[in-house]
Amino acid sequence: MVARCICAVTFFFFLSACSVDLPGLIASQDLDVRLKDRDRFHFLTEADRNLTLEDAYEFLVLTDTHIQDGNAFGLENLASVINDARFVVILGDITQNGSEKDILKFISIAETLGVPCYPVIGNHDIYFNNWYNWRDHIGSSSYRINGSNTTLFILDTANAWVGNAQIKWLDKELETAKPHIFIFTHTNLFVEHIIDLQQTTDIRERARFMSLLDGRCEAFFTGHVHRRIIKTFGGVQYITIEDFRSKKTYCRVQVSPEGIRYSFEKL
Repeated sequence: MVARCICAVTFFFFLSACSVDLPGLIASQDLDVRLKDRDRFHFLTEADRNLTLEDAYEFLVLTDTHIQDGNAFGLENLASVINDARFVVILGDITQNGSEKDILKFISIAETLGVPCYPVIGNHDIYFNNWYNWRDHIGSSSYRINGSNTTLFILDTANAWVGNAQIKWLDKELETAKPHIFIFTHTNLFVEHIIDLQQTTDIRERARFMSLLDGRCEAFFTGHVHRRIIKTFGGVQYITIEDFRSKKTYCRVQVSPEGIRYSFEKL
């Protein structure tokens, strides 16, 4: 009886932590299904996947745009703040439920930015078995971007875990990564409140993952929880960004030989 009560309370807090569409959530795919399509690209060109970057450059990161029924909630205006940014990363939940209409809306906006835009898959993007819309219009949900002095890793945590296969892949890929390493995924590793369950579900996996990144990665960016959380462990800055849909926040990251600096701005 106690165990059932704990499960009920846990489930309640999970549902209350964010806008969860329960039927859509149940109809989502498993991570292993999506990883079979790694290195399939439709939206990103070969040039997008092989960047030429100067010693000093900047980029933008934002998250949780939740495009719904064609409404992008101001994402169309992002081009006005690109300035000197060399690329943009959107950390998942790009759409509210993964519909083809909203995937295409994202692509149409991204094509106006004038710089590469790297999409990260989130839990909402796979609702209602809609992973296939992402696969057929965007492509891989887990991939690597090569730069002249930088490597970007886009990871799939839409099911709230990284998974053994993806961790092994990352470990191997890190061996050939450039000096500046940045990792982008959707589900946050940390929370600020004991009742907040919006995070990576397996704390042992989280520990293994963080150990792998110790001293090898400059910054790790996540979204999902719709609030800002900043932690530093093992020389890695773990930066969770609040949602763009309601707060219009984005992060501007400046990279130089001396390290990185970042600031939060509003559109």
